[in-house]
Amino acid sequence: MTPMKEDYIKIIFELGGTERKISNKEIALGLDVAAGSVTEMITKLVEEKLVIHEPYAGITLTQLGHQLAIELVRKHRLWETFLVDDLKYEVADVHSEAEVLEHQTSDKLADALYDFLGKPKFCPHGGVIPDENGDYPESSNIVLADIEDGQEIKITRIIDNHDLLTYLHNLGVSANTKVIVLRHEPFEGPIIVKRLADETEISISFKAAHNIFVQ
Repeated sequence: MTPMKEDYIKIIFELGGTERKISNKEIALGLDVAAGSVTEMITKLVEEKLVIHEPYAGITLTQLGHQLAIELVRKHRLWETFLVDDLKYEVADVHSEAEVLEHQTSDKLADALYDFLGKPKFCPHGGVIPDENGDYPESSNIVLADIEDGQEIKITRIIDNHDLLTYLHNLGVSANTKVIVLRHEPFEGPIIVKRLADETEISISFKAAHNIFVQ
């Protein structure tokens, strides 16, 4: 399994590909890759029986793909939690470190790390952490871009992407931030929100708004 294939499995899981059908566009936005690259990789994953692709409907993980995603995501997010909580890394800086560590982590080490951290349910950017049985709490699959003007929402999780997390950190936006959606600028322009904590208006790009999940 190549790192790129693993990235696709993880992003489909993050986007909710166990409960709903994910579009090529959502994957392209999440990984910041061309639509043609997504089509090519999905074909390979279908051949390996890791995803199901229904033309004009979308993509979901198979049971095998789901099991692989749980293993990858669990180890990755446990290391992210350790790096932030215990080694005081910035949230935006842990992805690349966790990417390396997850591949060197046995199930036994993952279980020990899970216990050491107090069996966390969520990582620092709001992603779910499956337990030793592969169970995990439900998480929202509603993205900021789909929220209507005037609604008050809480950001619950952010796609695990270094550039995205750095961008949002610089804007003062993170998991658990509460905002009111003021307006959507036309022609795939930014979404303008007001942070409730200090009433600051923030402009969030169209692409970023599709990788921020809210409730």
